[in-house]
Amino acid sequence: MTGADTTGNATHETRATPAASGAQGPGGTAGPAGAPLRVGLVGYGLAGSVFHAPLIAATGGLVLDTIVTSNEERRAQARAEFPGVRFAASPQELWERTDGPDAPDPSGPLGPLDLIVIASPNKTHVPIATAALEAGLPVVVDKPVAGTAAEARALAALAEERGLLLSVFQNRRWDNDFLTLARLIADGALGDVQRFESRFERWRPQPKGGWRESGDPQEIGGLLYDLGSHVVDQALTLFGPAALVYAESDVRRPGAAADDDTFIAITHANGVRSHLYVSATTAQLGPRFRVLGRSAGYVKYGLDPQEADLRAGLRPAADRPWGEEPEALWGRIGSGESPLTGGGTPVRSLPGDYPGYYAAVAAALRGTGENPVTALQAAAALDVLEAARRSAREGVTVKLPATTAPSATDSADFPDTEEQPA
Repeated sequence: MTGADTTGNATHETRATPAASGAQGPGGTAGPAGAPLRVGLVGYGLAGSVFHAPLIAATGGLVLDTIVTSNEERRAQARAEFPGVRFAASPQELWERTDGPDAPDPSGPLGPLDLIVIASPNKTHVPIATAALEAGLPVVVDKPVAGTAAEARALAALAEERGLLLSVFQNRRWDNDFLTLARLIADGALGDVQRFESRFERWRPQPKGGWRESGDPQEIGGLLYDLGSHVVDQALTLFGPAALVYAESDVRRPGAAADDDTFIAITHANGVRSHLYVSATTAQLGPRFRVLGRSAGYVKYGLDPQEADLRAGLRPAADRPWGEEPEALWGRIGSGESPLTGGGTPVRSLPGDYPGYYAAVAAALRGTGENPVTALQAAAALDVLEAARRSAREGVTVKLPATTAPSATDSADFPDTEEQPA
């Protein structure tokens, strides 16, 4: 079967090789010329072990130097995959390597680090990121960067004041389906997009427990802030700032304490409507994307394969394909017919490219590229998540000011929201 072939990489330049110069750009320290940038990773749970550690290790110009975990089982797991890695019991040990007159010689075995990656539980993101920035270290933070947009903007202001990189790990911008859709939109294949439907659905009828499903607001758990961080970020990246937000959020599973079935409707400032679904209670999964334009629509089923591959122990490498999926999972583009009955034309999925995120971070630290995901962009997504939480709680549609746009030019001030009857 032949399909429409989208070539290139949507709006992202991925698999870039960072320059080997020692120039210092706005991202902060870059280390000696030609030397790899040394990374300290805080946390080795799901995010640290499945995503960050393997992707850091696979990125040219970066080296996984130290992992912060006191769990002996996790240390053994990390040591088996990364034999030369060091360990620390607390993030503070990472700062102490760079502070004071007794700091080790940078050329020695325990010299200062070039980047801190925070993959610890959500409630620790802001305090650890603040401490790292105040210690003079560039930072990557897993999503959500904070519990509120105000906290995210405060972190962004601190990073700007110190002249340091602060980047947010929104890896789903490098999903194969998102890259493919972004390319289709950029090429005008759909015409002006009118409606964007995005689903991140799972069938997990029994809660797994842990902080991600905790009802304690301090934990910043629940699907709204977990998977919702991804689908909202993707919608804002594609279609720009949100003007109106409406949401429905429920706790459906017996024994669950945090939202596990949530719907978010965004009216973007340009008129596009995004309908976003995140759920752990979906017995029949819908399409990952259904995007309707004036000329054509695009429907894509199935998740990007990279998370499953990483969980299975597969690793990105230059000598073999990464992020590819079989033709049977390609999306379809067309008009007037359903893809479920063979309508439309298959569109070859661009390869997913999670390694592209850390390649871009390395380039930003070297002064040869831009920050791939800024804290101000993450703050704009948090504006929407906070509005969604309020909408679901109060039964109102929340109007966002025009200044809340996902760009590096955002104001650092968090304006008040207005409400309209639902």
